[in-house]
Amino acid sequence: MNNQTPEKWSTLKEVQEYLGIGRETILQWIAKRDMPAYKMGKLWKFKLSEVDEWIKAGGADDRKKEE
Repeated sequence: MNNQTPEKWSTLKEVQEYLGIGRETILQWIAKRDMPAYKMGKLWKFKLSEVDEWIKAGGADDRKKEE
């Protein structure tokens, strides 16, 4: 039997609080830097583990050129 609890989906507001950044920054990262996010109806949802991995891989690094 698997005792692991599935990771819950986080809202945009929860990600804002988790990262300590503004809503517009997150929306820009989704649009321009492929931040891992999923559109569910009108809402954006996130897995914090995916956001953490994206950040660790340099996804939020301002030194990377935006194309």
